[in-house]
Amino acid sequence: MTTTTTTTPRPFWLAGREATGEETLEVTSPWDGAAVGTVSVPTAAQTEEAVAAAAAVAAEFAATPAYVRAAALDRVVARLTERSEEIARLITAENGKPVKWARVEVARCQSVFRWAADEARRFNGGTAQRLDADAGGAGRLALTRRVPYGPVLGIAPFNFPLNLCAHKIAPALAAGAPIILKPAPATPLSALLIGELLDGTDLPAGAWSVLPVPNDAMPSLVQDERLPIISFTGSVPVGWSIRDSVPRKRVTLELGGNGAAVVLADYASDADLDHAAQRIATFSNYQGGQSCISVQRVIADSAVYDRLLPRLVAAVEALVTGDPSDDATDVGPQISEDAARRIEGWVDEATAAGAKVLTGGVRQGAAYAPTILTDVPADAKVAREEIFGPVLMVTRADGEAAAFAAANDSQFGLQAGVFTHDLQAAFRAHRALEVGGVVIGDVPSYRADQMPYGGVKASGVGREGVRFAMEDYTYERVMVLTGIDL
Repeated sequence: MTTTTTTTPRPFWLAGREATGEETLEVTSPWDGAAVGTVSVPTAAQTEEAVAAAAAVAAEFAATPAYVRAAALDRVVARLTERSEEIARLITAENGKPVKWARVEVARCQSVFRWAADEARRFNGGTAQRLDADAGGAGRLALTRRVPYGPVLGIAPFNFPLNLCAHKIAPALAAGAPIILKPAPATPLSALLIGELLDGTDLPAGAWSVLPVPNDAMPSLVQDERLPIISFTGSVPVGWSIRDSVPRKRVTLELGGNGAAVVLADYASDADLDHAAQRIATFSNYQGGQSCISVQRVIADSAVYDRLLPRLVAAVEALVTGDPSDDATDVGPQISEDAARRIEGWVDEATAAGAKVLTGGVRQGAAYAPTILTDVPADAKVAREEIFGPVLMVTRADGEAAAFAAANDSQFGLQAGVFTHDLQAAFRAHRALEVGGVVIGDVPSYRADQMPYGGVKASGVGREGVRFAMEDYTYERVMVLTGIDL
C-alpha cells in the first residue's frame, strides 16, 4: 500500500455507502505499468463496521420480499448494459485482458445478475410432504423453505475481476444473504464498480459491502463467526488452508485445474481437426491463459495426432499478441511480470528435462508468448500443476481408454473437453472422466453462468452457477403441521 496526494482515491463500499480509509492502493496496468486508479483501503475499524452491519441486517434481509431483491438485481443489469463499453475498458486497463474478451466478461456479468433476478423470484425451496405414509404421521404435513445461513464472505480473484465478483454477490443478494466481498488487490476497480451499480437500490443498508482490504487482513475475516459462509475462488494452497482453518463453516472453493482437451480417433476429417485446432488455440490463450478452465493439456489419439499437431501450431501462431486495448489483440500480458517469470521458469525447467518448444517460449516483460510443448516429462510442473498462462502441452494416446486415463492423471478435476462425434463415447467420457464438467465437441473452457460449475479433487468443493450457489448459501428448514385433514 502507498499513500498519495495526487489522485483522488476511489472510495470503497461499506454497508451500502461510500467510505474512505487512511491508506490507499495504486492500481497499475499489467501492459505498460501506467497508473489506472487509486483505491481507498478500509481500516480495521471500518472492516469491523461492515461485518457488524451484515450480521445486524441478516434477519431483516432474509425476510425482504423477493420482488425487492429481484428489482435491485434487474437494475444492475440495466446499468451494466448502459455502461458496458466503459466497464470493458476498465477491466482491460486494470487486468490486461484484451478488450474483446473484456466485452465478453461484461456480457457474462449481465447474464449472472439477470439469472439472479429470475432466481430471486422463484427460489424458495418450498415443498410439501405428507407424513402419513407411517401411522405415526397421520394428520401431519411437512413444509420446507430455504433459509440463508447468514452473511457470506466472498473472496474473488484477479482473472475475471468483474464476473467472478458477480458470482459471489448476485447469488447472495438473490438468496437474501448479506455479503462482504473482498476483491483481488491487483484488480479492485471492477469490484468497486459493482458497488456503484448497486448504489441507490432498495436493498437494506448492510446487505452488501465491497472491501479492498489487503490479503493479510483476510484471516481475521475468515475466522469471524459472524460470517458462516465463505465462497473462495483462487489458488489451491490458500483455498484449502481456509477450509482447514474453519472446519465448522460452510466453505465453497473453486481452485482451478489443468484442463484437458481430448481428441478421439473419430474426430478425423480435415474440417474436424481444423475446428479442434482453432478452438484449442483460442482457449489455451484467451485471458493470457489465466483461466482455470483454459486448455493446458491436449491428449490426441495416435490416429489423429500427426495431423492435428501442425494445425495447432499454425492456429497458435496466427493469434495476435500485444496491446490489450487494441480490438485486434487476442492475447495480452500476464497480470504481472512475476507471473510471467514463473511461467518462463516452468517452461525452461521442462525443456531442460527434454521437452520441445514448437512455438513461443519467449517472455517480454509481463507478456509470455503463446507456447506449445511436446515430449514433456510426466513429472514436469507444466504437466502436473496449473500453469495459469498461455502454454499448451500436447501428448498422444493409443485409444480412448488411454486418453481418458491420461486426462484423469492429474490432481485436478475441474472440466474436460472431448472432441468426438460418437454419442456412446460421449457417455463413456461423462462416466469415466474425474471432473466437475465434461464438454463434448469443444474445449473444457465453456461455461454457462447458470449451470453448476465446480470441480473435484484439488479443484475444490461446492458449485457455482447462480441457483447452485444460492443452495450452498442456504439450508432447508422444516415446519411440521399437526392435525391436518389430508
